[in-house]
Amino acid sequence: MSYSLTDINYRTVADPKAFLAESDAAYNTKVETAAEKIIANLSRSPIVLLSGPSGSGKTTTAMKIADALERRGVGTHYVAMDDYFKTVTPETVPRTPEGEMDLESPLCLDMDLLNRHFDMLARGERIYVPKYEFVRQMRVQEPGKSIRLHKDEVVVFEGIHALNDMITDVHPEAFKLYISARSDVVFEDKIVFKRTWFRLVRRMVRDHNFRGSDPQDTMRMWGNVRRGEIAYISPFKDKADYQFDSSFPYEMCVFNNTATRLFQSVPAGIERFEELRRVLPALQLFGVISKDLVAPDALIREFIGGGIYEY
Repeated sequence: MSYSLTDINYRTVADPKAFLAESDAAYNTKVETAAEKIIANLSRSPIVLLSGPSGSGKTTTAMKIADALERRGVGTHYVAMDDYFKTVTPETVPRTPEGEMDLESPLCLDMDLLNRHFDMLARGERIYVPKYEFVRQMRVQEPGKSIRLHKDEVVVFEGIHALNDMITDVHPEAFKLYISARSDVVFEDKIVFKRTWFRLVRRMVRDHNFRGSDPQDTMRMWGNVRRGEIAYISPFKDKADYQFDSSFPYEMCVFNNTATRLFQSVPAGIERFEELRRVLPALQLFGVISKDLVAPDALIREFIGGGIYEY
């Protein structure tokens, strides 16, 4: 799928409120479709596996799907699969071919515990979800929460490795959902803004707003993030029962001022600097829409703040 830069910039000026509302409605239709498909699969499994690369808006999408399910009388629990990370030790952590710690690897997850918990939930038993502290890179003693499913309840497990063979081959009956920003922006039949750049800009803005990360840190990490996606996420996307695009045609117009300032602050010479030199002028092709016009429940509030969801 692709968006027209000409159409985006025309609608940004002509009627930005209607532009945002129409785009949000199209996304919400996908959310409603996902909810209907999950309910149709409920007789087979109460487990929902939600995957997608970094910056896809998985967390907000999971919450919005939960809202859609609740409106249909289906209770929803949410689990971030990151809490199933193993404690990092130099002796056991997976390594890249270059010998660096590979924290993107699915082997960082406690797959045995995950699969055991899926079985227990399907049998109506209670599980105790572990809790992982990323600052100390270790699992703590106290569990994060406990879950026991009742009739007409599901649990959404969200994580980048949710569709990995080590999970889906063991639990093929679970409903599998893949989400990513998958649209390019074109002008005169040429791609002027790549789909992966949507997620890079989202990460840049989010890391600045909520994680205290300098833009150069985000750029340094981006190369490893992309390598992890290519190796561990994209190969499994076709296992999904439903895939949808989480990009919005208006979002670069909302991000524009902040993202341009952040990209301009990155010093030359860092890893993937050549990519940054292409993203920055591409950003400046877009007009500007005030973030004040963005709906409180819009997905991109996950990256700019001011939304109704807590993360």
